[in-house]
Amino acid sequence: MEPEDRAPAEREPSRQEGESGPEEVDRGPGVVRHVWEWSRSLLLAVLLFILVRSVGVEAFKIPTGSMEGTLLVGDFLLVNKAAYGARIPGTSLHLPALSEPARGDVIVFNPPHEPDKNYVKRLVGLPGDTLWMEDKVLFVNGEEVEEPYVRHVDAVGDAVHPDMDWQANHLIASQPGQLGRYHPSRDSWGPLVVPEGRFFVLGDNRDNSEDSRYWGFVDRELLRGRPWIVYYSSSRREREAEGWWRGIRWSRLGHRIR
Repeated sequence: MEPEDRAPAEREPSRQEGESGPEEVDRGPGVVRHVWEWSRSLLLAVLLFILVRSVGVEAFKIPTGSMEGTLLVGDFLLVNKAAYGARIPGTSLHLPALSEPARGDVIVFNPPHEPDKNYVKRLVGLPGDTLWMEDKVLFVNGEEVEEPYVRHVDAVGDAVHPDMDWQANHLIASQPGQLGRYHPSRDSWGPLVVPEGRFFVLGDNRDNSEDSRYWGFVDRELLRGRPWIVYYSSSRREREAEGWWRGIRWSRLGHRIR
């Protein structure tokens, strides 16, 4: 039989000493490019997070019961900081407000006596309003205010605190010498006039709230935003007794704040 034809074997090109093949291409520039792209993406994500947190939405936790039952201890809130005009980081400038503060809004702000802390209360008095309270009932501009969200836990009596003496400087005196006889209490005070550029706030847990009755008006520049939604809530008592899973208040997740 005739021998089977075979294609001549291709000879591998010879390599000079020190010469590398195509599979040995230097990968240095590719690694550097990959690290740079990853770092740039991370940097952009961090900058975006800072921007959103500074002028958009920020998370806050409720540590006290001054707003029960609207807000509970252990509620985690998302706060719309753009609502009243967020402050530009590192400056005293503010972005244009999306809306103006309205009577009845739940707001986050820095209180005048502790400007480095965040408080959350309900706005009850606008600039120019006349406010007073009689036996726990709030009046604004001569009208009794319906407050279905308010909770009263002290049915025994009233309370007097010396920090309320500041009110005398904003009291509407109906007769000479009334200022010297003014003795405000937790449940009965006023009438007071809210100055321009200021606001008066109260806690919904009215008998157990440190608010404008004690430390005064809130300046417009100290408003931080308006709470929007409860994104997480947990009861410490239930968590410690039965575990973190049972401590979650599932019914409050996604709860809109009004």
